[in-house]
Amino acid sequence: MYILFDIGGTNIRVAASKDGATFGEPTTFDTPQNFEEGIGRIYSAAEELRGGIAITAAAGGAKGPVRARDGVLLHPPNLPEWQNKSLKKTLEEKFSAPVFVDNDTAVVGLGEAVAGGGKSHAIVAYITISTGANGVRTVNGILDKNSYGFEIGHHIVDMNEKALCTCSGEPTLLHPEALITGGAFERRFHKKAYEITDETTWNEAARILAVMLHNVITFWSPDCIVVGGSMVTGTQGAVIPLDRVREYVREMLTIFPNVPEIVPAELGSFGGLHGALALLRANLE
Repeated sequence: MYILFDIGGTNIRVAASKDGATFGEPTTFDTPQNFEEGIGRIYSAAEELRGGIAITAAAGGAKGPVRARDGVLLHPPNLPEWQNKSLKKTLEEKFSAPVFVDNDTAVVGLGEAVAGGGKSHAIVAYITISTGANGVRTVNGILDKNSYGFEIGHHIVDMNEKALCTCSGEPTLLHPEALITGGAFERRFHKKAYEITDETTWNEAARILAVMLHNVITFWSPDCIVVGGSMVTGTQGAVIPLDRVREYVREMLTIFPNVPEIVPAELGSFGGLHGALALLRANLE
């Protein structure tokens, strides 16, 4: 029996896989602020799902930068009591089995690469624009190696202006996360993103996202970019128009002869569990 988990800033999902290829209906609950409480809820859900069958291994993603080798959560947004805690070690003690952990966006991106929008491509970049912004690169269904995870929502897109970003208590040189995320829209416009109907605002967001994707293309040279997150694929109100993003990228990109496919994410809220399954297979093969 394998246990899969997806720890977000708002919700935690836990699922079980008997065969290492599919998983059953997940258990979902609010993410506790307290680390020990969160671990207890994950363990309880796993105990119920495994039905008395021994756990062979577990895998999943967690919010914020994760030091993959020991599963320490370095800076989980909105979860300060989880910071500097080793999710890997703690869950291994609970499950008496190996546990593999990475950043939640990386794990969702892995899921989209192997089972979602990027499944027919070898080199896939996954970008999410939601409450925050981030992304990951996968090659042949494997996450790129890294020291502290990927935090591409914090690369600098303007060296002459500053804005408040989630990575600092002070204004920083402009990051995509400070401009086009749900949190950024609330700070800038004092309302929820889905309440904004001004087309000019959304077209400007498309241009900014296109700058981010242009940089991703030059950094990572992917075959395909999968774009997810509520600001692009959400169903509540307006979203960043992906067709305009593609047009802007085509205008911006001059160094390469072709623009990679830019497609929406397909797996929705189950992306992290599909990615956890792929992470599990990659570590056990």
